[in-house]
Amino acid sequence: MSVENLPREGSCRCNRVRFSVSQPPVITMACHCTGCQKMTASAFSLSALIPASAFTVTQGCPVIGGMHGVDRHYFCPHCMSWLFTRPHGIDEFVNVRATMLENAEDYPPFMETWTSEKLPWATTPAVEHFAQLPGPEDFPRLLQAYAEFSAR
Repeated sequence: MSVENLPREGSCRCNRVRFSVSQPPVITMACHCTGCQKMTASAFSLSALIPASAFTVTQGCPVIGGMHGVDRHYFCPHCMSWLFTRPHGIDEFVNVRATMLENAEDYPPFMETWTSEKLPWATTPAVEHFAQLPGPEDFPRLLQAYAEFSAR
């Protein structure tokens, strides 16, 4: 996503909850874990990791859903669309469901996680692949590689 296309708006399916993103993602991803498969009723979830300071709910009041665990998954209280996640221990980022943003095609997954739980027929164009989650030591390299990838 280029800077001249910012801010980007997003919404749930019924449009009662809306949000804005004022900075590009630091990385995009597809998660193949069975939890994401069940919450999306699909083969994987698509995400764009956005700095928390660049994410604003502009309309409505999302509610916590999912497993109600340490990661806080937010949904529209009316249509129940899964909108974003505030990951536990990573308060400086919001993991936005990329398909909820306008121009969702601008957010292809750069990496895919939990490929150990991946449905055998599910494919993505991801460049990086992890059986589970990348380790903290992987993130500096991944963020740099994504910055180069998204600049193309």
